[in-house]
Amino acid sequence: MKAVAKWMLIPVLLGSATSAFATSEPSTRLVECSTGDCLLVTGRRNDRHAPVSINGHKVAVKGASRWQARLPVETFRAWSAPNARTATISVDGQEAETRLPVGMFVRPEELTALIIRPK
Repeated sequence: MKAVAKWMLIPVLLGSATSAFATSEPSTRLVECSTGDCLLVTGRRNDRHAPVSINGHKVAVKGASRWQARLPVETFRAWSAPNARTATISVDGQEAETRLPVGMFVRPEELTALIIRPK
């Protein structure tokens, strides 16, 4: 009986861990836009009117609880430290660091090779 009781706790523990991971942190990826390449930043917020800032600059976003912002790569580069690997996203004063896409600060003419190996 004790073995059954322990077995029944596993789904409860896994369920609580899953819900903790369900709240998504902001994420970034490179996309094409009308001005060339853009950085797409996405995230979640509880209040649809909560302000969103990227590296300390307030940005306009689309969406309510699931929001997204598109920034031209050149604008984002101007807002970031040289060769930065993360961006600081602030939603209603709560800050989070998010990773930038690989090669974000490398200009195409400077990139000789990019090797990505699976883990």
